[in-house]
Amino acid sequence: MCNRCVDHRIDRRGLLALAGLGVAAASLGLGIRPAAAAGGQKTSLTADQALNALKEGNARYVASPQTCVADLAKRRAEVAGHQAPWATIVGCSDSRVPPELLFGGLGLGELFVARNAGNLVDTATMGTVEYGADHLGTPLVVVLGHERCGAVAAACEVVAKKAEFPGSIGPMVQPIVAAATAMSGKPGDFVDNTVRESAKRTARKLAGSPILAHLLKEGKLKIVAARYDLEDGKVEYLD
Repeated sequence: MCNRCVDHRIDRRGLLALAGLGVAAASLGLGIRPAAAAGGQKTSLTADQALNALKEGNARYVASPQTCVADLAKRRAEVAGHQAPWATIVGCSDSRVPPELLFGGLGLGELFVARNAGNLVDTATMGTVEYGADHLGTPLVVVLGHERCGAVAAACEVVAKKAEFPGSIGPMVQPIVAAATAMSGKPGDFVDNTVRESAKRTARKLAGSPILAHLLKEGKLKIVAARYDLEDGKVEYLD
C-alpha cells in the first residue's frame, strides 16, 4: 500500500473516530419515529467540517489520484451493524462521476449517496435525503452537477430545438427544462450554464422540504450546490 494511501486512511480514521464519539441525536420534534435501521450513534462532524473533508479529499484526488489497496473486509465488518455517514451526495448516474472516488477515495460508511441522471430530486430522492439528514444525522447535503451532463444537454435540446425523447427520457429531463429556459441566450456555454443553474435549483428544492427546512433553521444542516469538472477533476462549489 502506498504511503499516501496509508496517510489518507489515518486521516479518515480520525474523522470516523470523531463520528464514533457523537451522541445520538434527540428527537427533532417532527412527530416521526426513527427507523430501526438508523439506531446507533451519528457523526459528530459539523456541516463545515464535512464540507472541508470533501474539499480536502477532492484536492487529493486532483493532485495525486491513485488506486490503493483498502482493507475492505475489515471496514465492511466495522459498518455492518450501523452506519454514520457524514455527508449526503445527490449526484448524477454518469459513470465518470462516482462521489466516493472524486472526493478522495472515501470508503464504506462515509457518504450517503443518491444518484440519478441529472442529479434531480424526485419523491424517492427527496425521501432518501430526508432519511439521511433526519435519521442518520448527516449534517451536509451536496447537489453535485457535472460538466457535459447528458441529461442537462437533453433538456437544452428541448428548449433550443423542441427535441423529443423516447420512453421515460423526456419526462425524466423535464425538471431541468425550467433551468435551461432561464439560461437560454445567456453569455457562455448553454449546457454548462444550465448544469450550474439546475444544481442550484435542486438545492433550493431540497431546502423546501419541511424536514430539511427544520434542520436548516436549527443549524444542524447545510445544503450546497456544486459542479464537477470532467477534465481537471475539480469540484467547484456554487453560490
